[in-house]
Amino acid sequence: MFTDKVKITIKSGDGGDGMNSFKSFKGFANGGPDGGDGGKGGDVYVVGDKDRNDLFEFRFGAKFFAENGERGGTNNRFGKGGADKVFAVPLGTIVRDEETGKILCDVYEDGEKKLLARGGNGGKGNVRFTTARRHAPHFAQKGEKTQPHTLILELKVIADVGLVGFPNAGKSTLLSKISAARPKIANYHFTTLSPNLGVVRRYERSFVAADIPGLIEGAAEGAGLGHAFLRHIERTRMLVHVIDVSGSEGRDPYEDYVKINGELARYSEKLAALPQLVALNKCDVYGAEENVRAFREKCGDPVFPITAVTGEGTGALLDACFAVLDTLPPAEPVPADEFEYDRPSVDEFFIDKDEEENVWYVTGGLVDMLERNVVLNDPDSMAYFQKVLRDKGVIKALKKRGVAENDVIVLGGVEFEFKE
Repeated sequence: MFTDKVKITIKSGDGGDGMNSFKSFKGFANGGPDGGDGGKGGDVYVVGDKDRNDLFEFRFGAKFFAENGERGGTNNRFGKGGADKVFAVPLGTIVRDEETGKILCDVYEDGEKKLLARGGNGGKGNVRFTTARRHAPHFAQKGEKTQPHTLILELKVIADVGLVGFPNAGKSTLLSKISAARPKIANYHFTTLSPNLGVVRRYERSFVAADIPGLIEGAAEGAGLGHAFLRHIERTRMLVHVIDVSGSEGRDPYEDYVKINGELARYSEKLAALPQLVALNKCDVYGAEENVRAFREKCGDPVFPITAVTGEGTGALLDACFAVLDTLPPAEPVPADEFEYDRPSVDEFFIDKDEEENVWYVTGGLVDMLERNVVLNDPDSMAYFQKVLRDKGVIKALKKRGVAENDVIVLGGVEFEFKE
């Protein structure tokens, strides 16, 4: 089954913890600190692969987690950085953050590698906390933790020309005639269940054409294959509207033309504005010639009578396609939003009170930072903890909110009693 839209989960690696250790060897039992830094967590990347055609392998909630950084070692040795996680997607895949809707990237070129999430920084070892007054710090910094994120992958095929029209109008037959593509062809509706791409070559020139599965009335609202494939037309530079001019299925060719264009306009103003050529197919069927004249009277020129099964008339159609493409700017990837998964601000904190329990809760990036940096059973570390609370305004904010002596305050899951 062709799959062009999926959800996945990614997570960059956590940073490794810093090491808290001291030199110790024979005859020198109480040496100075020598704890090394933890390793950085691995990043998550996506890469374009021209040999992939859809997103089927991601259908069942794929997860891509990078490796965590290793803990720092003794003797000032750094922990090993976590391995990056790289996964490949078809060209034309747009990567979007589910929560914000922001576009992280549009994977447009083969081998193009895009960063999705950065790994956490490793924690500092205790040797990094030595000062002129603190010669033997008994604490180290924990590694930075990262959060998983849900992404939406949406494939939009990359083609210069999109073939659109009602089911069984002959789009797949036309693509097979003008390119080396070999789509499935049969005389029933919805033979084509996924977009087919073909490279069209003529007189040393070429363009990429996409056979889009047949549209029906109501497609813009999701009828039939509906939205599932209208998205694939959005990247095309121009359209070739293939119409069954024979009327063999009891429909009026001009009404078909009007209905499909109406669906394109309802789905997107951009689609309605794309340059469009009309290919009147099945001109070899009895009565088609009269229908061509009637269509021209209503629509005017240029229209291109063709017989896709034999290739008759396709040369003039392709020449017209090249002429239109020469007037159009080259296709470009969808611009990404300026978006990166933020680290919580180390100056940000929030205060909430449980009135029933008379407990104050302090949360936010400042508390996350303190959790990494503070060791509760170390006097120097606790002195640093109290200084940060004062300097960053936490104590002042608590007093302003009405905190009283001996009230319980919870920071990072640890309870403290408030003392003046």
